Amino acid sequence: MSLSDQSPDNGTPSPFSARTLAVMAIFIALSAVGSLIKIPSPLGTVALDSAPGFFSAVAFGPWVGFIVIAIGHVLTSAIVGFPFTLPVHLLIALGMGLCALVFRWLGRRTLAGLVIAVVVTTLLNSFGLALVVLPIGGWAMYVASLPSLLVGAAANLVIAAVAYYAVRDSKLLN
Repeated sequence: MSLSDQSPDNGTPSPFSARTLAVMAIFIALSAVGSLIKIPSPLGTVALDSAPGFFSAVAFGPWVGFIVIAIGHVLTSAIVGFPFTLPVHLLIALGMGLCALVFRWLGRRTLAGLVIAVVVTTLLNSFGLALVVLPIGGWAMYVASLPSLLVGAAANLVIAAVAYYAVRDSKLLN
């Protein structure tokens, strides 16, 4: 059985079982810790907060990862005072969640798929999500933010991929 336990009333899978919520809480807490480990950036919100979300997506399910990574980004942004305003950071959190879905979709099957998932999601997370800053800071801010976003995305994704590969066949994910 997957992470979503059977609901006690009718035996159908519950996407928000106590176990699922507990796992999400643990990985959101890890995201909070990661949000304190910053990667120097003109944006101020690049940190090691998304590795737990990417891991959760590939290990426990796409929506678990989506929620963990989105909340992780909001926590990181809150720590630095929402430099692009709350609505923009919520949009970025949504984009991060979509990146987690892509990572899950590509990285779940084989080691080669996991490597492809790291590369594709790194490019999406950096070049794609950085487009959000265009209306705020123009092309100069976009180009200036790319190196740190590339490093941050790659670091988070490699951490998640290595952790998942290490435990993918263990009973920890059952």
